[in-house]
Amino acid sequence: MFVAVCAAGNLSAVARDLSCSQSAVSQHVKRLERETGLVLLERRPRGVVPTRAGRILHAAAAEGIAGLDAALRRLDDLRRGVGGTVRVATGATTVRHFMAAGVAAFRARHPDAALQFETAGSSRRCLEAVRSHTADLAWVTIGPPLEGVEQRASRELPWVLAVHAGDPLAERASVALDELAGIRYIELPAHSTSRVHLEMHLERHGVRLTSTTSVADWDTALLLAELDLGQAILPALPGWGDGSGDVRLVPIPDLPPLTAGWAARRWDALSPLAVEFAETVLAHLRT
Repeated sequence: MFVAVCAAGNLSAVARDLSCSQSAVSQHVKRLERETGLVLLERRPRGVVPTRAGRILHAAAAEGIAGLDAALRRLDDLRRGVGGTVRVATGATTVRHFMAAGVAAFRARHPDAALQFETAGSSRRCLEAVRSHTADLAWVTIGPPLEGVEQRASRELPWVLAVHAGDPLAERASVALDELAGIRYIELPAHSTSRVHLEMHLERHGVRLTSTTSVADWDTALLLAELDLGQAILPALPGWGDGSGDVRLVPIPDLPPLTAGWAARRWDALSPLAVEFAETVLAHLRT
């Protein structure tokens, strides 16, 4: 119950989920506080947050519950007679561009394994899914270290400018950073790791972008560039090639590449099936 309260940040929400009263949840936390002799939750106007002592207890309890949850899932797999379960958190374009061949190869080897894909919409949400035990693995844009999660860099993605075939920049071999200031910028998702990475490096070179168009994922940005509704600065994803149809992808060599890879709570705690899935995806990416 204490783990649930820390995750939800709200006593009444936990009471609803567990079909009990808010008073029962509150009394449970108070009993823990009496046993430890420390305040575990800080009450705020819109909920609760764990204190320093609460965070220590939450981390230990959550780890224990995660192990129990994994064991119960494996027992359920045995009961149902299936080969195991792998839960993967993904962004909107991840499966198509990074996992398609690997997923097909893995399924061919393990036809009875259960694959559960959760679309989290951003690397940040994918990492949270891993940290909160709702996913075993997540394919993410590698960012700053996050407590409770291991990130493994696996693939570098150079930046390109996606433009309509009739754009004056379409025939260029590359684009310099200062030339980006004048484009009709199609904004990447707000607060996404890729957008933060991009705008941080452009600001260092004094480049400010202006935009009247924004998107939720990279594929949509590419489509809008193809429709000549603007120009998109994107990581070059597997499967895009050199541009086709009415869109061209022009390299931006002065931008440091984006890095993508797997994230897990603890790599050495993953099931053998999850490790094999991750390694199969990487093997097919390399080829």
